Amino acid sequence: MDEPRKIRMRRRDDVTATELVGGVEKRELFLAEYDPTWASQYAVHEARVRDAVGGAAVAVEHIGSTSVPGLAAKPIIDILVTVTDITAEEDYLEPLVASGYVLRVREPGHRMVRTEQRDVHIHILELDDPAAGDYLLLRDHLRTDRADRKLYESTKRDLTRRDWPDMNAYADAKTAVIEKIKGHARSRLATR
Repeated sequence: MDEPRKIRMRRRDDVTATELVGGVEKRELFLAEYDPTWASQYAVHEARVRDAVGGAAVAVEHIGSTSVPGLAAKPIIDILVTVTDITAEEDYLEPLVASGYVLRVREPGHRMVRTEQRDVHIHILELDDPAAGDYLLLRDHLRTDRADRKLYESTKRDLTRRDWPDMNAYADAKTAVIEKIKGHARSRLATR
């Protein structure tokens, strides 16, 4: 039996609702100037993730603002882990929790664990989920486009001055500028 067919046959129905473990959390939001140690902090957690989940992780990537040199960010390391089957939690979620990460979000197509200190967020998506590609598209574009990097940072600075009920509301408020920047990235790729 070919590999894609085995994966399809194994796939189970995913969760149908969003579970926010611990409920809504109000957190102080602030930006820190870019810190070159964020890359080494990522590397420590990349190794920890790979040790925990082994081959279940198709890829492990540093994403988010801390992955973009020169960009101010909330000092939270965001990591993307792609897997072939999001419903096979025994392959990745159970080992991550056993290695000390804490489950925060379980929703259709996405899981998120974090450190107890809340300074590392690990997002798990299926390899073919368009959101996985979008995270990398945004990261790679911001690494090379100074104007969009400045636009994104100024938007984040404005938004962190506001009062938000939780980080999800803050993240939702960034959607329009993120979509605009991804549009710029796609246009640039189309002209290559």
